Amino acid sequence: MTDAGATWTDERVELLKKLWADGLSASQIAAELGNVTRNAVIGKVHRLGLSGRAKDKAAAPAAQRPRKAARAPSAPAPIAPQTRNNVVIAPISRPPVAEEEPETMPVDDVAIPMSERVTIMDLRESMCRWPMGDPTKPEFRFCGARSVTGLPYCSHHARVAYQPVADRKRERKLARA
Repeated sequence: MTDAGATWTDERVELLKKLWADGLSASQIAAELGNVTRNAVIGKVHRLGLSGRAKDKAAAPAAQRPRKAARAPSAPAPIAPQTRNNVVIAPISRPPVAEEEPETMPVDDVAIPMSERVTIMDLRESMCRWPMGDPTKPEFRFCGARSVTGLPYCSHHARVAYQPVADRKRERKLARA
């Protein structure tokens, strides 16, 4: 086991305290100090009991410091994996989705006749597995409509189940308001 305390000299601790008070993040401080990880900075800050941080006045000079890598504006997912804070972020490959008109009916408004609904025993691979009703009741069924290839749901239930993140965030904001 190596001596981890050897990297924290009095000078480095003072610089850590100054950078922390200036409002820099643990990652920025680790980069500034060199030869120390973000987690080591967080641990040292915790052990030193540093809590108060500058938000407005002192954070402005910290924002003017040159960064090692500038973030690019949001763009389509890249082909190659990216790294962020020692974590490899793999691109998410989603099947192309044709733009359709916005959904106007909530899930409950879709009327599926009882004759088309199926029990677990009648459910087949090509059928929609959207649950309908209370699973504890004998009349509990699954949608049973033709499922989209590669998905467990029909086109309607797939739109409900796989909403884009932006839409979900927007709905949460509206629900809170």
